Amino acid sequence: MFASKRAMAGPPIAVLRRVKLTLGATPLFDGVDLQLARGERMALVGRNGAGKSTLMRILARAIEPDGGEIFMQPGVVARHLLQEPDFTGFNTAIEYVSDGLDDDMLYRAETELLSWGVPQDLDLKKASGGQARRIALAHAFAHDPDVLLVDEPTNHLDVPAIELLEEELKAFRGAALIVSHDRRFLENVSTSVAWLRQGTVHTLGKGYAAFEEWAETVEADEEKAMDKLNVQLKAEERWMARGVTARRRRNMGRVRKLHEMRDEKKDRRMALNQASSAANLAIDAGTQSGRLVIEAKGLTKIFHTPDGDLPIVDGLNLRVMRGDRLGIIGPNGAGKTTLLKLLLGQLEPDAGSLRLAKTLEITYLDQTRATLKHDVTLWDTLTPLGGDQVMVRGYPKHVAAYAKDFLFESRQLHQPVHALSGGERNRLTLAIALAKPSNLLILDEPTNDLDIETLDLLEDMLSRYEGTLLLVSHDRAFVDNVVTSILTPEGKGQWMETPGGYSDYVSQKKSGGVAFRSSALDPVSKGGPKAADKAPSGPGAKLTFKDQHRLTELNRLMPERQKEIVDLEDAMADSALFTKDPKGFQTRANRLTAARAELENYELEWLALEEKREALGRS
Repeated sequence: MFASKRAMAGPPIAVLRRVKLTLGATPLFDGVDLQLARGERMALVGRNGAGKSTLMRILARAIEPDGGEIFMQPGVVARHLLQEPDFTGFNTAIEYVSDGLDDDMLYRAETELLSWGVPQDLDLKKASGGQARRIALAHAFAHDPDVLLVDEPTNHLDVPAIELLEEELKAFRGAALIVSHDRRFLENVSTSVAWLRQGTVHTLGKGYAAFEEWAETVEADEEKAMDKLNVQLKAEERWMARGVTARRRRNMGRVRKLHEMRDEKKDRRMALNQASSAANLAIDAGTQSGRLVIEAKGLTKIFHTPDGDLPIVDGLNLRVMRGDRLGIIGPNGAGKTTLLKLLLGQLEPDAGSLRLAKTLEITYLDQTRATLKHDVTLWDTLTPLGGDQVMVRGYPKHVAAYAKDFLFESRQLHQPVHALSGGERNRLTLAIALAKPSNLLILDEPTNDLDIETLDLLEDMLSRYEGTLLLVSHDRAFVDNVVTSILTPEGKGQWMETPGGYSDYVSQKKSGGVAFRSSALDPVSKGGPKAADKAPSGPGAKLTFKDQHRLTELNRLMPERQKEIVDLEDAMADSALFTKDPKGFQTRANRLTAARAELENYELEWLALEEKREALGRS
């Protein structure tokens, strides 16, 4: 086991020594050592399925290992915050949070619920995912344990709640073991790292910010050990090739050593392959969409509630162009998912207009993962029509090979979905979504439960994606690494767009920087008429006769060219066309290139005329 020097805050209060556990026929832990001291906030990292949650359950005494020791200092109390809190037997938030507290400590429950913004009388059956997570955190901190075990605590939390959690953990006096996919969160709170890898734990006495560089050193040392073993093995094999029979009795020990070295090499090679294997994420950008993907003008949606009107969007003007990567960030309940539905035309606005590209192929990854049925096997989930082939971006691929791209083993193919970990279920949802060609990708909280390596690969895939991306996420590091602009709610139905990632948004907000709107339209004033009401009635209002005529002509030409492109692509999709008519195939290919260029020119000209018309309307 590789370990760095650790600057302990004091003697350990929770210890695991040489812990072993086998699930089925596969060893999960093979001699795990781990220790926590007061004031230590240890990040527990590792791949989905490596056993992070299981290791926490062992430390919480929820399950017993096959071997090894679990030690807690006398009087030490541990609290385990599960990924999915269980409210069985409780009706309200205050009942759950105060359970087990002495009467003179009930104020802690009230204080924590107030801090987390949860009403004491909230019916737990009606709690949203974010409320349930905040209630569970309030319960954990109200009891002030000596050891706090938190499993994916940032799931369902918005950015303000995550920042509050960071402050709570920094002020926590006990020892904390934290599993999280949120890299920015781990960088901000951790003081040490435990890397669960190949059944053992490697420890680093620094926070997560130092993890990547250290992990590369660990892997490089393992490669050197593998190279050294290869040299020894070749020497032993040369000796064996010279003949063993005559020296059989004298050299049986050496033969046994050779076989042991071969076994060691096999184990190390398998471990290295497992460690270096990565999810093979790719997505086809599908048919090229028009240059203008989404245009909203004066978009308004107000919900009428018993407590008064709730404006989700009020007079939003927004343009999303082909290739844009727009991140939608905001508190839970601000209406981010509702906004997505409005922008996709799935929800009718109260006022305003919406224009979508004609050739959109949309892939929508829903945060509820509603596509998964828990009693269906992984195999049947990937092949809903039966058989053993998955259509991956238009081409058949064997279900086992496609599942392997997402790090699923063959033995898992016949397991029901409910047997998968949270991260594995998320990878399965990604596998379903990424099989489809798309030119508009909608990701609603895609990072929940994914391991950090898969997050890196997802970021890499998105950087190579040629389509348009709309992303809803509270993962600040992921947003920083993926998007080109941020859309945030500013209250009373107003939304603001700023260039760059989340860090850029925070910097601009602090410095009073000016946000921009991609449509370059004036925001609709609260008291004034809606943009849709004051928009010019005709397609060429206030333009010169020549411009009016050209705008009308472009509104006819763009759909014609879009239809021609679709027809050409459909014809060229026939695999036999090139063989039967190579000249015709080439003619169509040339025309397709020209038609796409014509459409782009038409769209640029249309946009210029539209902006000119809008400017004239404002003046």
